[in-house]
Amino acid sequence: MARPELRHPGNVDGAWYVDERCIDCGTCRDLAPGTFAVAGPQSVVASQPSDPEAEQGAWLAAQACPTQSIGTLDGRPRPGRLYPWRLLEGVYDLGYTSPDSFGASAYLAVRDGGGLLVDSPRFAPALVRAVEKLGGVAEVLLTHRDDVADAERWAQHFGARVWVHAHDRSAAKFATDLVTGLEPVEVVPGVVCVPVPGHTRGSVVWVVGEVAFTGDSLAWSHERRDLTAFKGACWYSWAAQLASLERLAAAARPSWVLPGHGGRCQLPPDELHNRLLALVARERPTAA
Repeated sequence: MARPELRHPGNVDGAWYVDERCIDCGTCRDLAPGTFAVAGPQSVVASQPSDPEAEQGAWLAAQACPTQSIGTLDGRPRPGRLYPWRLLEGVYDLGYTSPDSFGASAYLAVRDGGGLLVDSPRFAPALVRAVEKLGGVAEVLLTHRDDVADAERWAQHFGARVWVHAHDRSAAKFATDLVTGLEPVEVVPGVVCVPVPGHTRGSVVWVVGEVAFTGDSLAWSHERRDLTAFKGACWYSWAAQLASLERLAAAARPSWVLPGHGGRCQLPPDELHNRLLALVARERPTAA
């Protein structure tokens, strides 16, 4: 629970607040950009929710927060457990982000015979029960080494296979299946892995139908109102990441981008494709 005695002084007046245990993962700003903003090295409430939609966004952020740093001073009752939160038919945001993955979002794609868990939320009993009701997990798809979190516990609980790129395997030694090389590969029917080295050497994008689960390689920027990549958090090679995104544009035409960090977006496939190529073109001069 959020701790009012640690309320950040940068919060605007009102019931909602962020406490000073915040690790500035940015998850709240991605889920409710109209409510939360950055203040120095942490997030704060910049605008109190003024309508039911904004209030719901604040609750989603509070239940996703990895440090449980978001709360209300008036102790208003929360609207039940919101996660798994349906994003589109058969695809859910799992909330319950882990501090071990710096608050990265994880997702569940529901499929006959068991779902696809993309990266890992906390192994929280309430969430586990909810995922069981949605058909469980057959495959755990890791986008890169940073967002492994409780993946091993999820895999053990459901008896699931675990996929990771060989170059990031050291962070998931329990993985049962490896992707190698740079070529896109269909690992199970309807699930394509596109290697995108850059953020880490073993980063991948998982493409499932119209959805690209992009990890920390590609996201939507609320400020720019456009696609973005994180040069300041590129641990392997920025030049390689731009080349990877160009290959991603050639390999897939999704309409959804669902990242670990950063904003989410849905656009017509051709528009998303063109924006991705434009991102590479404008950033390429910075890769020298």
